Amino acid sequence: MSATAQRPSSRGRGAPAAAHGNFIAGEWKPAASGRTFENRNPADRDDLVGTFADSGPEDVERAVAAAREAFPRWRALPAPKRGEILFRAAEILVRRKEDFARDMTREMGKVLAETRGDVQEAIDMTYYMAGEGRRQFGQTTPSELQSKFQMSVRMPVGIAGLITPWNFPMAIPSWKMMPGLILGNTVVIKPATDTPLSVVNLIHALEEAGIPKGVVNMVTGGGSEVGAPLMGHKDVGIVSFTGSTGVGRKVSEACAPAFKHCHLEMGGKNIIMVMDDAQLDLAVDGAIWGGFGTSGQRCTAASRVAVHKKVYREFVDRFVERARALKVGDGLDESVQMGPCISEAQRRTVEGYVKVGRDEGARLLCGGHRLESGELGRGWFHEPTIFGDCDPRMRVAVEEIFGPVVSVIPVGSLEEAVTVGNNVEYGLSASIYTQDINKAFTAMRDMYTGIFYVNAPTIGAETHLPFGGTKNTGNGHREACVQALDVFSEWKSIYIDYSGTLQRAQIDTWE
Repeated sequence: MSATAQRPSSRGRGAPAAAHGNFIAGEWKPAASGRTFENRNPADRDDLVGTFADSGPEDVERAVAAAREAFPRWRALPAPKRGEILFRAAEILVRRKEDFARDMTREMGKVLAETRGDVQEAIDMTYYMAGEGRRQFGQTTPSELQSKFQMSVRMPVGIAGLITPWNFPMAIPSWKMMPGLILGNTVVIKPATDTPLSVVNLIHALEEAGIPKGVVNMVTGGGSEVGAPLMGHKDVGIVSFTGSTGVGRKVSEACAPAFKHCHLEMGGKNIIMVMDDAQLDLAVDGAIWGGFGTSGQRCTAASRVAVHKKVYREFVDRFVERARALKVGDGLDESVQMGPCISEAQRRTVEGYVKVGRDEGARLLCGGHRLESGELGRGWFHEPTIFGDCDPRMRVAVEEIFGPVVSVIPVGSLEEAVTVGNNVEYGLSASIYTQDINKAFTAMRDMYTGIFYVNAPTIGAETHLPFGGTKNTGNGHREACVQALDVFSEWKSIYIDYSGTLQRAQIDTWE
């Protein structure tokens, strides 16, 4: 079966709700306290997806101890052999893609097409990093001295503490876990409490693939009870976090006293720039997918669209018409185009920003309300919402909302669009729609973002290019591609002098 193949699955609303423990030292164990928490379907709060261990610091301590014990043997295992385990895990993910996608839709809400893509990202990343088991290239360079050889090699950091979000509940854990593992690190992961099942499924695949005991550990529970003890643990050598900028700042502060590696991927307020020569139908397609894919709950969501005044009215008319026509509902229904917000709290945040936009004078073009009629009343649904005639300084135009709300901003030139695009605290992703190659390259050069698209929306990263952003989006590191290896490794430079004499670099010379 190919990596994109789909097969029928019985998993769906009303499927049996299993109890899941922590995964520590190769065993599934309840929380030390015995407490559990529920995971419910955001499209139907009556649908119990499963129960999970409500853990605390003592569970983190056990997981870190297991990772510490497993580290020497895992590090000593040749990297190609580590890669073979990851390759087998990728094959298992391929076979179970449809089951895992349906589980993800139940616990997270996004539509099946998107959850299949989420699992596919995990497949792609696992295959990619399996290949790094036979690469992890260093450098060899000529020495300035006679009879001397020099090279650089990577070393694992040690124990990696991973704290992952709910919007890409298998893809993002794989972005962190697979590069960490292929380098010889051991792992303790804390998944988001809204979406722990997808990480459970990922670990089952690794377990079946033969990952040794203690190499991968999972502890479920809240941020203060699990996340804080994990990132502050003295034996954790690196913390990799994806989430809000506010929490990311706390992670950075927790890591700073021990100078431990800290990798942060945080917020975004991404812009699509539509020029007067753009193919408008294509631009509208991109704005719909960028703004309302995953119900706008992406760090790369296109929550701003700057449109040239010459085509502003025509673009807005088409954009609003398409947004009103979107089918909102349970993502397990193949005909649904947008699912719910992840929780009632997130929906209230969206509603709060709708009020802010109205109060600021933005023109509400469509949406703006929760959806509660019929079966939608059992979930956390909100209408696709568009504000028009926005001033680029409005809060709805500069703050991350993380919901199905898009602000449309009229601009008079490419230069103005770029200025608007850069005038936020984030720098993750941006795009331009134009048929003018000069405009495309100018925007490509001048937008200060980590990702840039031409004639495509601001979402849709692939695993073989680095992912991340500038300013308050991150702290300079990148995920995916070979750049992810830099996050989870240390460089060692090695010099081998076989001259049989003392040679002093920069002092002695050979003639």
